Amino acid sequence: MTEPTPPTCRPVTQDEVDHYQEHGWAKLPGFLPPELVARLLAMAKASMGADGQCNAVSPMQQPFFNPEVTGGPADPQLRPLIDGIGRNARLLMQRHPGIAARYFGDVFAAKLPAARETRHPGAGRTYYHQDFINWALDRSGGMTFWIALADLAPESGTMSFLSGSHRFGALGHYRTYGEGDIFDDFPELRRQCPDSGPLTYVAGDATVHSNLTVHGAGENRTDGPRWAYIVMANPSDVRWTGAPPEAYATQGMALHQKLDDDRFPVIG
Repeated sequence: MTEPTPPTCRPVTQDEVDHYQEHGWAKLPGFLPPELVARLLAMAKASMGADGQCNAVSPMQQPFFNPEVTGGPADPQLRPLIDGIGRNARLLMQRHPGIAARYFGDVFAAKLPAARETRHPGAGRTYYHQDFINWALDRSGGMTFWIALADLAPESGTMSFLSGSHRFGALGHYRTYGEGDIFDDFPELRRQCPDSGPLTYVAGDATVHSNLTVHGAGENRTDGPRWAYIVMANPSDVRWTGAPPEAYATQGMALHQKLDDDRFPVIG
């Protein structure tokens, strides 16, 4: 008997690839089938509770959302999806055929309601920033897939993107903006990069953005968590810069080495 094909994401279209290349981000409607969305949401709630706060507090203190790390590619329930995302990342990167996609990380992300008292950080707005400088890698080309696990309206604190901001290069670490945000240091972004505004998602919709694309999100003004699943991928040839990253341990790593295959396998 033929084994059933495990559920995964759909392929990106050429129009979506073109939009990503031009704007630095793309909306991917119906990216995941409903049965896979339901499975992911159940996994997230099993780890984090229905209120999104029953997991351990993350050591990486940030106000954007409460994260919960998964088993990643080693989890047989997640590997087919992560491989599907890797195939799409390779298409979106538009690199030469020898460059594949490398897994970088994945988390369940619950943005907590701003109006409620919470035990975790993660009930604040996501101020506008880039991801690239936080990753301590020597080349761009990486990206983040942000997948809605429920129907999400703008009042839940959904994603906004500055179109074309990926063409500005690295714009500093988000912790260096003090009490302000990226626009204090780079006001030209407001003039030159149209803001998508907070998007509306149906469960299973996704957005994907370059790690150089400036993005943010407002506070969650609803009564419950904003549930999302986030997967990050990089080109397979990225190397560590030697800087201390927030997202991974570097003990035993050497300057300019490629990311190791055990923690950061090639996917797709």
